[in-house]
Amino acid sequence: MSTNKATIYIKAEQNVELQTEDVFVKDIAKIACGDPQTLAKVKAVKLHRFQKGQPKRQVISLLKVIEEIGKVCPNADVQSLGEPAVMVEYIDVDRHKGPLQTAKLVFVALVSFFGTAFTIMAFHNDIGIHEVFSKIYEMVTGSAGDGYGILELSYSVGLAVGIIVFFNHIGGRRITKDPTPIEVEMRIYEEDVNKALIETADREGKTIDVS
Repeated sequence: MSTNKATIYIKAEQNVELQTEDVFVKDIAKIACGDPQTLAKVKAVKLHRFQKGQPKRQVISLLKVIEEIGKVCPNADVQSLGEPAVMVEYIDVDRHKGPLQTAKLVFVALVSFFGTAFTIMAFHNDIGIHEVFSKIYEMVTGSAGDGYGILELSYSVGLAVGIIVFFNHIGGRRITKDPTPIEVEMRIYEEDVNKALIETADREGKTIDVS
C-alpha cells in the first residue's frame, strides 16, 4: 500500500503520564493503519521533549499531531477518533522513591484513618446515638439500659459491614467487579481536572499547536 493513499486512525488519550523525556505519537494515542510501514513511521513521530527547568506538564493539540504526521506521510488521510488535545505529564521516577515517599504514604494513611474515626464519633455524638439506643432499649424491655448491649454491638458490626460493602473492598481484594464509589468519583474528578488544565493552557497560549 502506498503511503500517500494510507488511511491513519488516531485515538488520542485525554491524559498521559510518561517516564521518558521524549514524547512520540505512540505514547499519546492508539494508532491503526492498514500499511505496516506507515504505521511504524507514524508511531515514531516525535512531538515534544521535556527540558530541565521547564514545566512537567504539556498540552499537545491533535492538530499539531496531524501536522507532524503529514510531514512524514504526505497526503495521508488522518482520522481522529479521540480527544482534541492531550495533556502529557513527565514523571521523574527517581524523585518518587526513597524514605520520603514512604513517610508521605504513612502520613496520609494515618490522617485518613484517624480522620475517618473522628468524623464517625463526632457524627454519633452530634445525633446522640447512645441516647437513641437507650430509649429504644427502654421502649422494648421496659427498663433503662445499664450499658452497651446488643443494639450497640449490632450497630457497630453493621456499620463495619456497610463500609466494606460500600467501598467494595476487603483488604486488597475487590468483592465485585464493579468500580467502587471512590473510584467513580476519582475518575470524574480526574476528567474535570484534565479538562480545566487543557482549557487553561489553551487560553494562555501554552498549548503545542499549529501556527
